[in-house]
Amino acid sequence: MNALSPLTPGRAELTVLVAAPHGFCAGVDRAIRIVELAIERYGAPVYVRHEIVHNRYVVDALKAKGAIFVESLSQVPDGVPVVFSAHGVPKAVPEKAEARGLDYIDATCPLVSKVHRQAERANEAGRHIIFIGHAGHPEVIGTLGQLPEGAMTLVESVDDVATLTPPDPDKLAFLTQTTLSVDDTASVVAALRHRFPSIQGPRGEDICYATSNRQDAVKAIAPRCDRVIVIGAPNSSNSLRLVEVAERLGTPAHLIQRGVDIDPAWLADIATLGITAGASAPETLVREVIDAVAAHRPIAEQTIVSAEENMVFKLPRGLEPAA
Repeated sequence: MNALSPLTPGRAELTVLVAAPHGFCAGVDRAIRIVELAIERYGAPVYVRHEIVHNRYVVDALKAKGAIFVESLSQVPDGVPVVFSAHGVPKAVPEKAEARGLDYIDATCPLVSKVHRQAERANEAGRHIIFIGHAGHPEVIGTLGQLPEGAMTLVESVDDVATLTPPDPDKLAFLTQTTLSVDDTASVVAALRHRFPSIQGPRGEDICYATSNRQDAVKAIAPRCDRVIVIGAPNSSNSLRLVEVAERLGTPAHLIQRGVDIDPAWLADIATLGITAGASAPETLVREVIDAVAAHRPIAEQTIVSAEENMVFKLPRGLEPAA
Protein backbone atom coordinates (compact mmCIF):
# COMPACT_ATOMS: atom_id res chain seq x y z
CA MET A 1 0.00 0.00 0.00
CA ASN A 2 1.59 3.28 -1.08
CA ALA A 3 1.40 6.59 0.74
CA LEU A 4 -1.37 7.86 -1.54
CA SER A 5 -3.65 4.85 -1.15
CA PRO A 6 -7.30 5.82 -0.56
CA LEU A 7 -7.31 3.39 2.35
CA THR A 8 -4.54 5.19 4.21
CA PRO A 9 -5.87 6.59 7.52
CA GLY A 10 -5.79 10.35 7.85
CA ARG A 11 -6.65 11.16 4.26
CA ALA A 12 -8.00 14.65 3.67
CA GLU A 13 -11.72 15.07 4.20
CA LEU A 14 -13.83 14.37 1.12
CA THR A 15 -16.87 16.53 0.44
CA VAL A 16 -19.80 14.35 -0.63
CA LEU A 17 -22.66 16.13 -2.39
CA VAL A 18 -25.83 14.04 -2.37
CA ALA A 19 -28.26 15.01 -5.13
CA ALA A 20 -31.89 15.45 -4.13
CA PRO A 21 -34.26 14.18 -5.23
CA HIS A 22 -32.78 10.73 -5.83
CA GLY A 23 -33.90 7.14 -5.55
CA PHE A 24 -37.44 5.78 -5.44
CA CYS A 25 -40.18 7.59 -7.32
CA ALA A 26 -43.93 7.24 -6.72
CA GLY A 27 -44.35 4.68 -9.51
CA VAL A 28 -41.64 2.43 -8.10
CA ASP A 29 -43.00 2.77 -4.54
CA ARG A 30 -46.43 1.78 -5.83
CA ALA A 31 -45.19 -1.20 -7.85
CA ILE A 32 -43.21 -2.67 -4.94
CA ARG A 33 -46.15 -2.18 -2.57
CA ILE A 34 -48.45 -3.92 -5.05
CA VAL A 35 -46.27 -7.04 -4.98
CA GLU A 36 -46.06 -6.99 -1.18
CA LEU A 37 -49.82 -6.58 -0.81
CA ALA A 38 -50.50 -9.28 -3.40
CA ILE A 39 -48.39 -11.71 -1.36
CA GLU A 40 -50.32 -10.72 1.78
CA ARG A 41 -53.67 -11.18 0.04
CA TYR A 42 -53.05 -14.35 -1.96
CA GLY A 43 -50.17 -15.91 -0.05
CA ALA A 44 -46.90 -17.00 -1.63
CA PRO A 45 -46.00 -17.54 -4.31
CA VAL A 46 -47.09 -14.56 -6.39
CA TYR A 47 -45.66 -14.48 -9.91
CA VAL A 48 -44.33 -11.27 -11.42
CA ARG A 49 -43.87 -10.92 -15.17
CA HIS A 50 -40.47 -9.28 -15.68
CA GLU A 51 -38.56 -7.51 -12.91
CA ILE A 52 -41.08 -5.35 -11.07
CA VAL A 53 -38.47 -2.57 -11.22
CA HIS A 54 -34.90 -2.66 -12.47
CA ASN A 55 -33.02 -3.20 -9.24
CA ARG A 56 -31.49 -6.50 -8.09
CA TYR A 57 -31.66 -5.59 -4.38
CA VAL A 58 -35.39 -4.89 -4.63
CA VAL A 59 -36.06 -8.01 -6.69
CA ASP A 60 -34.13 -10.23 -4.27
CA ALA A 61 -36.00 -8.74 -1.29
CA LEU A 62 -39.34 -9.51 -2.94
CA LYS A 63 -38.19 -13.03 -3.82
CA ALA A 64 -37.47 -13.58 -0.13
CA LYS A 65 -41.09 -12.61 0.63
CA GLY A 66 -42.52 -15.03 -1.91
CA ALA A 67 -42.41 -13.39 -5.34
CA ILE A 68 -41.32 -15.43 -8.36
CA PHE A 69 -40.09 -13.45 -11.35
CA VAL A 70 -40.60 -14.77 -14.88
CA GLU A 71 -40.12 -13.34 -18.36
CA SER A 72 -43.18 -14.91 -19.99
CA LEU A 73 -46.77 -15.55 -19.02
CA SER A 74 -46.26 -19.13 -20.20
CA GLN A 75 -44.04 -19.63 -17.14
CA VAL A 76 -46.93 -18.81 -14.78
CA PRO A 77 -48.84 -21.89 -13.58
CA ASP A 78 -52.62 -21.98 -13.72
CA GLY A 79 -54.46 -20.83 -10.63
CA VAL A 80 -51.88 -18.42 -9.22
CA PRO A 81 -51.87 -14.61 -9.32
CA VAL A 82 -49.50 -12.66 -11.55
CA VAL A 83 -48.34 -9.04 -11.34
CA PHE A 84 -47.32 -7.01 -14.40
CA SER A 85 -44.23 -4.83 -13.91
CA ALA A 86 -44.10 -1.06 -13.54
CA HIS A 87 -42.78 -0.77 -17.11
CA GLY A 88 -46.09 -1.86 -18.65
CA VAL A 89 -46.95 -4.75 -20.97
CA PRO A 90 -48.39 -5.14 -24.48
CA LYS A 91 -52.17 -5.49 -24.60
CA ALA A 92 -51.80 -9.11 -25.65
CA VAL A 93 -50.42 -10.04 -22.21
CA PRO A 94 -53.51 -9.26 -20.08
CA GLU A 95 -55.66 -10.73 -22.87
CA LYS A 96 -53.75 -14.02 -22.58
CA ALA A 97 -54.04 -13.90 -18.78
CA GLU A 98 -57.80 -13.44 -19.05
CA ALA A 99 -58.07 -16.27 -21.57
CA ARG A 100 -56.36 -18.56 -19.05
CA GLY A 101 -58.50 -17.35 -16.17
CA LEU A 102 -55.51 -15.96 -14.27
CA ASP A 103 -55.92 -13.32 -11.59
CA TYR A 104 -53.62 -10.48 -12.58
CA ILE A 105 -52.68 -7.15 -11.08
CA ASP A 106 -51.31 -4.39 -13.27
CA ALA A 107 -48.50 -2.48 -11.54
CA THR A 108 -47.79 -0.31 -14.61
CA CYS A 109 -46.69 3.16 -13.53
CA PRO A 110 -49.64 5.54 -14.04
CA LEU A 111 -47.39 7.86 -16.04
CA VAL A 112 -46.62 5.00 -18.45
CA SER A 113 -50.33 4.17 -18.62
CA LYS A 114 -50.93 7.80 -19.57
CA VAL A 115 -48.65 7.36 -22.60
CA HIS A 116 -50.59 4.22 -23.54
CA ARG A 117 -53.85 6.20 -23.52
CA GLN A 118 -52.27 8.98 -25.58
CA ALA A 119 -51.20 6.40 -28.16
CA GLU A 120 -54.73 5.03 -28.39
CA ARG A 121 -56.19 8.50 -28.86
CA ALA A 122 -53.70 9.44 -31.56
CA ASN A 123 -54.38 6.19 -33.36
CA GLU A 124 -58.13 6.73 -33.17
CA ALA A 125 -57.56 10.18 -34.72
CA GLY A 126 -55.91 8.50 -37.70
CA ARG A 127 -52.38 9.60 -36.87
CA HIS A 128 -49.29 7.42 -37.28
CA ILE A 129 -47.22 7.63 -34.10
CA ILE A 130 -43.49 8.26 -33.94
CA PHE A 131 -42.36 6.85 -30.61
CA ILE A 132 -39.07 8.10 -29.17
CA GLY A 133 -37.41 5.45 -27.02
CA HIS A 134 -34.76 2.76 -26.65
CA ALA A 135 -35.33 -0.41 -28.66
CA GLY A 136 -35.83 -3.48 -26.52
CA HIS A 137 -36.61 -1.64 -23.28
CA PRO A 138 -39.65 -3.19 -21.53
CA GLU A 139 -41.49 0.13 -21.47
CA VAL A 140 -41.01 0.53 -25.21
CA ILE A 141 -42.14 -3.04 -25.89
CA GLY A 142 -45.23 -2.44 -23.74
CA THR A 143 -46.11 0.86 -25.41
CA LEU A 144 -45.62 -0.41 -28.96
CA GLY A 145 -47.83 -3.33 -28.00
CA GLN A 146 -50.81 -1.10 -27.23
CA LEU A 147 -51.60 -0.73 -30.93
CA PRO A 148 -51.70 -3.00 -33.98
CA GLU A 149 -48.34 -3.71 -35.58
CA GLY A 150 -47.30 -0.90 -37.93
CA ALA A 151 -49.27 1.83 -36.12
CA MET A 152 -46.12 3.16 -34.45
CA THR A 153 -42.55 3.73 -35.60
CA LEU A 154 -39.71 3.74 -33.08
CA VAL A 155 -36.91 6.31 -33.34
CA GLU A 156 -33.92 6.54 -31.02
CA SER A 157 -31.97 9.51 -32.36
CA VAL A 158 -31.92 12.57 -34.58
CA ASP A 159 -30.31 10.41 -37.29
CA ASP A 160 -33.34 8.10 -37.21
CA VAL A 161 -35.63 11.07 -37.86
CA ALA A 162 -33.76 11.85 -41.09
CA THR A 163 -34.61 8.43 -42.54
CA LEU A 164 -38.29 8.32 -41.61
CA THR A 165 -40.76 7.55 -44.41
CA PRO A 166 -44.18 7.77 -42.70
CA PRO A 167 -47.34 6.78 -44.59
CA ASP A 168 -48.73 10.34 -44.41
CA PRO A 169 -46.33 13.10 -43.25
CA ASP A 170 -49.30 15.34 -42.46
CA LYS A 171 -50.98 12.86 -40.11
CA LEU A 172 -48.33 12.22 -37.46
CA ALA A 173 -48.07 12.33 -33.67
CA PHE A 174 -45.11 11.70 -31.39
CA LEU A 175 -44.82 10.23 -27.90
CA THR A 176 -41.82 9.32 -25.76
CA GLN A 177 -40.57 6.76 -23.31
CA THR A 178 -40.83 8.19 -19.78
CA THR A 179 -37.20 7.60 -18.73
CA LEU A 180 -35.23 9.30 -21.50
CA SER A 181 -32.59 12.01 -21.41
CA VAL A 182 -34.46 15.31 -21.32
CA ASP A 183 -31.83 17.02 -23.50
CA ASP A 184 -31.54 14.20 -26.06
CA THR A 185 -35.29 13.95 -26.37
CA ALA A 186 -35.61 17.70 -26.93
CA SER A 187 -33.18 17.38 -29.87
CA VAL A 188 -35.17 14.52 -31.41
CA VAL A 189 -38.46 16.38 -30.96
CA ALA A 190 -36.95 19.48 -32.58
CA ALA A 191 -35.83 17.37 -35.54
CA LEU A 192 -39.31 15.86 -35.87
CA ARG A 193 -41.00 19.27 -35.77
CA HIS A 194 -38.53 20.64 -38.32
CA ARG A 195 -39.11 17.77 -40.74
CA PHE A 196 -42.85 17.36 -40.09
CA PRO A 197 -44.27 20.78 -39.09
CA SER A 198 -47.79 19.42 -38.59
CA ILE A 199 -46.78 16.64 -36.20
CA GLN A 200 -48.73 16.65 -32.94
CA GLY A 201 -47.14 16.07 -29.56
CA PRO A 202 -48.57 15.33 -26.12
CA ARG A 203 -50.09 18.19 -24.16
CA GLY A 204 -47.48 17.73 -21.47
CA GLU A 205 -44.05 16.17 -21.59
CA ASP A 206 -44.08 12.37 -21.48
CA ILE A 207 -40.72 12.14 -19.68
CA CYS A 208 -41.82 11.62 -16.10
CA TYR A 209 -41.34 14.14 -13.32
CA ALA A 210 -38.96 11.82 -11.46
CA THR A 211 -36.68 11.32 -14.46
CA SER A 212 -36.55 15.06 -15.13
CA ASN A 213 -36.00 15.95 -11.47
CA ARG A 214 -33.18 13.44 -11.05
CA GLN A 215 -31.42 14.71 -14.17
CA ASP A 216 -31.79 18.31 -12.97
CA ALA A 217 -30.40 17.30 -9.57
CA VAL A 218 -27.29 15.83 -11.24
CA LYS A 219 -26.90 19.01 -13.28
CA ALA A 220 -26.94 20.94 -9.99
CA ILE A 221 -24.06 18.97 -8.42
CA ALA A 222 -21.92 17.65 -11.30
CA PRO A 223 -20.14 20.97 -12.08
CA ARG A 224 -19.06 21.12 -8.42
CA CYS A 225 -17.77 17.54 -8.32
CA ASP A 226 -14.60 15.78 -9.41
CA ARG A 227 -16.53 12.54 -9.87
CA VAL A 228 -20.12 11.31 -9.64
CA ILE A 229 -21.41 7.92 -8.53
CA VAL A 230 -24.85 6.84 -9.73
CA ILE A 231 -26.55 4.01 -7.85
CA GLY A 232 -28.68 1.89 -10.14
CA ALA A 233 -28.90 -1.22 -12.27
CA PRO A 234 -27.15 -1.54 -15.64
CA ASN A 235 -30.54 -2.21 -17.27
CA SER A 236 -32.15 0.84 -15.66
CA SER A 237 -32.74 3.45 -18.36
CA ASN A 238 -33.18 6.39 -15.99
CA SER A 239 -29.98 5.47 -14.09
CA LEU A 240 -27.93 5.27 -17.28
CA ARG A 241 -29.22 8.69 -18.26
CA LEU A 242 -27.90 10.14 -14.99
CA VAL A 243 -24.40 8.91 -15.85
CA GLU A 244 -24.71 10.55 -19.27
CA VAL A 245 -25.89 13.85 -17.77
CA ALA A 246 -22.87 14.07 -15.47
CA GLU A 247 -20.39 13.11 -18.17
CA ARG A 248 -21.80 15.69 -20.61
CA LEU A 249 -21.01 18.29 -18.00
CA GLY A 250 -17.41 17.07 -18.01
CA THR A 251 -17.53 15.09 -14.76
CA PRO A 252 -16.46 11.42 -14.78
CA ALA A 253 -19.35 9.23 -13.63
CA HIS A 254 -19.77 5.59 -12.66
CA LEU A 255 -22.87 3.41 -12.38
CA ILE A 256 -22.75 0.98 -9.46
CA GLN A 257 -25.29 -1.29 -7.78
CA ARG A 258 -23.83 -1.67 -4.27
CA GLY A 259 -21.20 -0.14 -2.00
CA VAL A 260 -18.80 -3.00 -2.71
CA ASP A 261 -18.70 -1.91 -6.36
CA ILE A 262 -16.75 1.25 -5.52
CA ASP A 263 -13.23 1.27 -6.90
CA PRO A 264 -11.06 2.93 -4.21
CA ALA A 265 -9.03 4.55 -7.00
CA TRP A 266 -12.07 6.70 -7.82
CA LEU A 267 -11.69 8.39 -4.42
CA ALA A 268 -7.98 9.06 -4.62
CA ASP A 269 -6.90 12.69 -4.85
CA ILE A 270 -10.37 14.16 -5.40
CA ALA A 271 -11.91 16.86 -3.27
CA THR A 272 -15.62 16.51 -4.03
CA LEU A 273 -17.72 13.44 -4.87
CA GLY A 274 -21.30 13.53 -6.09
CA ILE A 275 -23.76 10.75 -5.30
CA THR A 276 -27.21 10.13 -6.75
CA ALA A 277 -29.50 7.18 -7.39
CA GLY A 278 -31.88 6.15 -10.13
CA ALA A 279 -35.62 5.93 -9.50
CA SER A 280 -35.45 2.17 -8.79
CA ALA A 281 -32.75 2.35 -6.11
CA PRO A 282 -33.88 2.28 -2.47
CA GLU A 283 -32.54 4.70 0.13
CA THR A 284 -30.90 1.75 1.90
CA LEU A 285 -28.43 1.47 -0.99
CA VAL A 286 -27.72 5.20 -0.97
CA ARG A 287 -26.74 5.00 2.68
CA GLU A 288 -24.71 1.86 2.01
CA VAL A 289 -22.71 3.62 -0.70
CA ILE A 290 -22.12 6.71 1.45
CA ASP A 291 -20.92 4.47 4.29
CA ALA A 292 -18.63 2.62 1.87
CA VAL A 293 -17.11 5.94 0.75
CA ALA A 294 -16.66 6.93 4.39
CA ALA A 295 -14.71 3.71 4.98
CA HIS A 296 -12.13 4.93 2.46
CA ARG A 297 -12.05 8.65 3.28
CA PRO A 298 -13.39 10.86 6.06
CA ILE A 299 -16.37 12.67 4.54
CA ALA A 300 -18.36 15.87 4.95
CA GLU A 301 -21.82 15.08 3.58
CA GLN A 302 -24.13 17.73 2.11
CA THR A 303 -27.53 17.29 0.47
CA ILE A 304 -28.18 19.58 -2.50
CA VAL A 305 -31.93 19.92 -3.06
CA SER A 306 -33.07 21.02 -6.51
CA ALA A 307 -36.75 19.99 -6.27
CA GLU A 308 -39.30 18.69 -3.78
CA GLU A 309 -41.40 15.63 -4.60
CA ASN A 310 -44.70 14.67 -2.98
CA MET A 311 -46.34 12.58 -5.71
CA VAL A 312 -48.35 9.56 -4.53
CA PHE A 313 -50.19 7.13 -6.82
CA LYS A 314 -53.27 5.18 -5.77
CA LEU A 315 -53.09 1.41 -5.43
CA PRO A 316 -55.27 -0.79 -7.64
CA ARG A 317 -58.79 -1.32 -6.33
CA GLY A 318 -58.98 -4.27 -3.98
CA LEU A 319 -55.36 -4.07 -2.88
CA GLU A 320 -55.64 -1.20 -0.45
CA PRO A 321 -54.17 -2.22 2.92
CA ALA A 322 -56.58 -2.65 5.82
CA ALA A 323 -57.12 0.50 7.87
